[in-house]
Amino acid sequence: MALPSLPTQARRLLELAQEDRAAARDAFAALPDDAQVELVCTSPAARRGELLDLARAPEKLIPRLPEAELCFTVKGIGLEAAGWVLEHATSEQIVAALDLDGWDGDRPDGAALDGWLAALTQAGDATLLRSVRALDPEVVVLELRRRLQVWLKPAGDEDWVPPEQTRTLEGQFFWRARHESDDVAALDRLLRVLIAEDYWLYFRLMQGAIWELDSETEVWARRWRVGRLEDLGFPERSEATLALYSHLPPEEIARVPEEARALDTEAWRLPVWQPRLPVAPDARHAVFRAAARLPGEDRAAFFYALLGLANAVAVADQLPLGDAESLPRTIERAAERASDGLDHLASVTGLGAEELLRRVPLIRLFRVGVNLRGEKPPMDDLEGPGGDSGLA
Repeated sequence: MALPSLPTQARRLLELAQEDRAAARDAFAALPDDAQVELVCTSPAARRGELLDLARAPEKLIPRLPEAELCFTVKGIGLEAAGWVLEHATSEQIVAALDLDGWDGDRPDGAALDGWLAALTQAGDATLLRSVRALDPEVVVLELRRRLQVWLKPAGDEDWVPPEQTRTLEGQFFWRARHESDDVAALDRLLRVLIAEDYWLYFRLMQGAIWELDSETEVWARRWRVGRLEDLGFPERSEATLALYSHLPPEEIARVPEEARALDTEAWRLPVWQPRLPVAPDARHAVFRAAARLPGEDRAAFFYALLGLANAVAVADQLPLGDAESLPRTIERAAERASDGLDHLASVTGLGAEELLRRVPLIRLFRVGVNLRGEKPPMDDLEGPGGDSGLA
């Protein structure tokens, strides 16, 4: 699927804004709330800031963006310039944005977290405070441990001398940048806001920065993140990889379930604005051509099943979940490999594509497709004990 181009209505609004900004703001405000959200979300991420800047009530519009769309929008504007957007984002949107963009595979991405923390600092102390309260403390502890060295003054030891070049805010915890050239201004601001507004959270994070083990803290941070991503439709990576890429023996490839239950898929809350799938009789991919012949209810179920498959592909193939470009790529790959599987089953079983779409889950069709091509997922640390990934 191609990346979105600027919708005609958005282009006209932005052209009008160059000539008469007040008129453009009036025209944007005249749109219903849902139409404003749709116009922002269907525009390229790099142009969304211009549209949001036309909103008369960004504090009402921005919280209505789906979680992933908020992430795409902030990155499209640029983290260094998007503090005003984060100021109006909900805590849930901010947590989801960091879940999507603050990790590299199954591990926190320090550079990405630095950028988001700096952006939250620019959004103001109130936004910074509510955001850190909403984030898993494990993520914040890992960031502190990566960037700072922290010491606690021993109780009753009045002769104790803190290490050189350390700072303290209350005479108990002393800290300095782990690397001398590191700019820790955002962390300094965070600690100052916490000690003024939430001392117990400050105390818990500083204790964690001293005593907690990175390995154990990462396990807990990953566990909380996986649960939230599952709520957004992204399965856990080993589960997704096994479902998509497990080996199928030749006699299993052509097996078709007797009952037509593949489209018993319930709607779920999307973290993105509903994409337009190219479902048409002359579509490029077989799954879209077959879906065009389905009745309305089954076609809606197909839509959610395909997006669920695309999310699984994004996780298994380790694509960046926080990038707007990933969704079109995964939809294209999901449709292409599922179509390979659909075409193969149609040729060996004699069943029609529409019937197969009702009887064989899309995730199974994808698995058939990758088995036919002998494709494997990125492996890195997926192997279990003894190097067995369970894929062979």
